[in-house]
Amino acid sequence: MKFEDLLLEIGGFGRFQILILALLCLPRINLPMHFLLHNFLAATPSHHCAIPHQEEFVNLTMEEVLLVSIPRKPDGTFSSCEMFSQPQFHLLLNSSLQPENKSIIQHCQHGWVYDHSQFTSTISTQWDLVCEQRGLNQATATFFFIGVTMGAMVFGYLSDRFGRKTMLQLSLVCSVVFGMLSAASVSYTMLAITRTLTGVALSGLSLIVLPLGLEWVDIQHRTFTGILSSIFWSIGNMVLALVAYLVREWHWLLVAVTGPCVLSIICVWWVPESARWLIAKGKVKQAHRHLLRCARINGRKDFAVSPEALTRMSADKNMGGNYSYISLFRTPVLRRISLCSGVVWFGVAFSYYGMSLNLTGFGLSIYLSQFVFGIIEIPAKMVMYVLVNRVGRRPSQAWTLILTGVCIGANIIIPKREMLFCSTQMAVMGKGFSEAAFTTVFLYTSELYPTIVRQNGMGYTSFLARLGGALAPLVFLLDEVWRSLPEVTYCGVAVCSGAMAFLLPETLNMRLPEGIEDIEKPQ
Repeated sequence: MKFEDLLLEIGGFGRFQILILALLCLPRINLPMHFLLHNFLAATPSHHCAIPHQEEFVNLTMEEVLLVSIPRKPDGTFSSCEMFSQPQFHLLLNSSLQPENKSIIQHCQHGWVYDHSQFTSTISTQWDLVCEQRGLNQATATFFFIGVTMGAMVFGYLSDRFGRKTMLQLSLVCSVVFGMLSAASVSYTMLAITRTLTGVALSGLSLIVLPLGLEWVDIQHRTFTGILSSIFWSIGNMVLALVAYLVREWHWLLVAVTGPCVLSIICVWWVPESARWLIAKGKVKQAHRHLLRCARINGRKDFAVSPEALTRMSADKNMGGNYSYISLFRTPVLRRISLCSGVVWFGVAFSYYGMSLNLTGFGLSIYLSQFVFGIIEIPAKMVMYVLVNRVGRRPSQAWTLILTGVCIGANIIIPKREMLFCSTQMAVMGKGFSEAAFTTVFLYTSELYPTIVRQNGMGYTSFLARLGGALAPLVFLLDEVWRSLPEVTYCGVAVCSGAMAFLLPETLNMRLPEGIEDIEKPQ
């Protein structure tokens, strides 16, 4: 007997499964509120060098003070990182003159003045992470994703070893602790460390929530479950825009996005452990109790299965042993799946965060851009619900990634000033394709790996995805080499990883594999 046969008897998508998905929705909403928080936490408002001895300019307007103190850039705006060593009063007579003596231009000597009309404070304004320190500002996102990368390996292994629910609860508790410590940071170093540890903790949520839901659902409703879970991510995107709009001070913003994790802890308390995992580990008494509860809630009062039958099911697959990440590369088919899916996950995350962490330049406010990027994901996911069921997982995964790269590449060619509307439309389309690729990869990967190594597989692929997420914000710094180099990089990685998806097997309407032999045997 297969676990899928048990699901048919107890109800593969009844009130029990709907209750589980409802309880898991809040943890899923929590995730983007931290993963995309960098857009607001480290936002850099317009700024210029602080001008000393302003009492000398008592008869000048602020515009005139800037004119004689701050050099202009070629586009006519005032420089953010340079100032004149001495006031250039002659510019009051002819502001179009450019100083011929470049030696009078120097870097900011007395700090910076920031525009606080949009943000009360961010970590950029708190610790002057601008100009020469700009790299440290981008690095805060990288530190967070390095934490998520480390957490992927830790929680992937531990949730296969000790259970999905236990590790999900541990992840949430640690997220609350480290999230609040981040909000209390008194130095950049403290913030970098606590955000890294928050990333480690949140990685458990990212890895476990979807597989835990999928392992209770029958074949016919797996796609719906995957898409529904992904829609909660998009809702979290939009909620982040609202919270950031209402809370403009970075300490309290961290508190606001961490607080819901406390409610998630309460929700997860009522979620049962995966019976599929319990059987795989030989814990048949617990599995039997959960299965009977599921049958009762779903109204299947005639369901009857003995613990002995579950014991035989576990023994048939010999799934009680311990598996590690090395197990993902020991057999030919599983090795190919692991290598190809790793490349796909890297490309998906690299391109997604490359777009999601760059909300400027589209002619919209940062809050509206975040909201629009969140809301566009929902129709993209509705379309994917149809596509992954009609054309399959593999082509859907490949083409959404390739089209993401095409949209990013097209925006390199389109002149942003002259064709701002067209550029914005292309960015929104690219974001939609990127999110569609992310939606598909979670569902697809959960179906590719056998139950006994599923969380190891998710941990490994999530490790590579978070590596892509960690590198994505640093690529923005390449614009100092060539303005379009970041976009070219995102485009190339998306297209190449999309092509790699064609090498993966199709999983449409297939049973979830229980043991490694289920995917190694000829189909």
